[in-house]
Amino acid sequence: MQTTTLNGALYAGMISSGADHLGCYRKTVNDLNVFPIPDGDTGDNMLATVYSGADAVDRAEDEDLATVASRSAHGMLLGARGNSGVILSQLLRGFTKAIRDSKEIDGSMIADSFQKAVETAYKAVMKPKEGTILTVAKAVAQAAADYENKEDLGAMLETCVREGDEALARTPDLLPVLKEAGVVDSGGQGLMVVLHGALDAFNGLEIDLDFEAPETHVNIAPQPISTDHIEFGYCTEFIVKLDNEDAFTEDEEESMKSYLLGLGDSLVFVVGDGMVKVHVHTNHPGQAFEKGLEYGQLTRMKVDNMREEHQEKLFNASVVAAAREAEIKAKEEAEQSAKEAPRKENAFISVTIGDGLSNVFRELGVDVLIEGGQTMNPSTEDMLAAIEKAHAENVFILPNNKNVILAANQARDLVEDCNVHVIPTKTIPQGITAVVNFVPEKSPEENVEYMTEEIANVKSGEVTYAVRDTKIDGIEITSGDIMGIGDDGILAVGGDVPSVVMEMLDKLVDEDSELISLYFGKDYDEEACEELAEIIRNKYPDLDVEENPGGQPIYYVVLSVE
Repeated sequence: MQTTTLNGALYAGMISSGADHLGCYRKTVNDLNVFPIPDGDTGDNMLATVYSGADAVDRAEDEDLATVASRSAHGMLLGARGNSGVILSQLLRGFTKAIRDSKEIDGSMIADSFQKAVETAYKAVMKPKEGTILTVAKAVAQAAADYENKEDLGAMLETCVREGDEALARTPDLLPVLKEAGVVDSGGQGLMVVLHGALDAFNGLEIDLDFEAPETHVNIAPQPISTDHIEFGYCTEFIVKLDNEDAFTEDEEESMKSYLLGLGDSLVFVVGDGMVKVHVHTNHPGQAFEKGLEYGQLTRMKVDNMREEHQEKLFNASVVAAAREAEIKAKEEAEQSAKEAPRKENAFISVTIGDGLSNVFRELGVDVLIEGGQTMNPSTEDMLAAIEKAHAENVFILPNNKNVILAANQARDLVEDCNVHVIPTKTIPQGITAVVNFVPEKSPEENVEYMTEEIANVKSGEVTYAVRDTKIDGIEITSGDIMGIGDDGILAVGGDVPSVVMEMLDKLVDEDSELISLYFGKDYDEEACEELAEIIRNKYPDLDVEENPGGQPIYYVVLSVE
């Protein structure tokens, strides 16, 4: 029977399926980042974002579409991480705006909602760029608007996803940096992975991918549950490396699916890159393996007895829950006490990573630190919690990462009981400079203007290693190379940290420079730090050189020139 409308239960299933699908392809999306750095996290950020939306509508069955969509949009809004995650949350927010009080919507209303989604997302970005997730979303919306037979909702959505895939493939033609690196836009890829998962749910395909979801909540009091409801006791997983990918036709795929479904339930069946990933609950794991062997070699085989695991998890959860409940109670009491105290006039929030850098910000008088930054972008909800903890009339947020600014802005727009100011710091050194230049006697508006002007005078650099071969700005990069990344791109590539740092400084230091600040990472040993600082002092005797233990992961050295 042809589905002509979208209701709350189906929508909730599509959101959950989109999250599951992205969970499977998270690393693929991460690996598309233009810079081949070891902390590419677009997939992680988008997964955390969409999972927050899915978690908000878990098991929604009888609620109308407007209610389910609103809850999901709110969940994504709070859970949004990174620029792509924030844009994804804004797409869902715009989609929800157009639904209003609808219990269900048809193809025409979906097309209108897609258009509203794109308009909302574009407005959320200060300087929208084509060749990004925005371009892909716009193509999906345009396909919906142009599709003539909107009563055939399934065919319309299939067309939208196909057009989105084609738009994604064109992103390198719109952004030269993507073409040079040989990748498509990572945010756009993440969006399409989510949409493919959502489309599978719409078409009735059972998606229950086993992935590690971000920890967003704790169940305080798990109830005893019998294992009698577990019909198929063995969670069976494996990957088939296909002997002949071309011979694995759609008919063969359907035949294998049908066989596995005959063995059990909760089937996950993902085909791609010459492999088939299988997850199935069954009482006969051996038969599932035998079927896979008909098509190729097996790898990553795993069988778990769900009945035994179920009982063990319940016991462990009860112990953890008791401790967690006591911890939450103590925290709530402390927070209530803080709320009752008088508000400060001004407070600073800084995003940071590493004990050394955190200590620098504390010594400068920053009130609240958010652990995160480059290796895991904090969410909008993290920002809101920090604002509440700051407990001040005027709160200044230092994102210290270009991929955190949108989440900070989103949090600012949600707060009504204090004045929140986001200083657009893109690096740790810019954040330090902003705090140093705060003048208590100035008004908040004057301080925002002054700090923003001062951070423009800071030249920043970060030294890390490449995780893949690529080409950026005409520079050939090989996996394992040491890279020096500046405010506007790659500054140096070499075989060791000292040579890369010195090449970076050659490009950053000018006749107006007075100070070089070095923040050494946790993976750069103390003796090497001292030797490098001495080399720099010898080459630039007229400049002050400050060295600090940063403790940051992944980045051997973070530096600035002022």
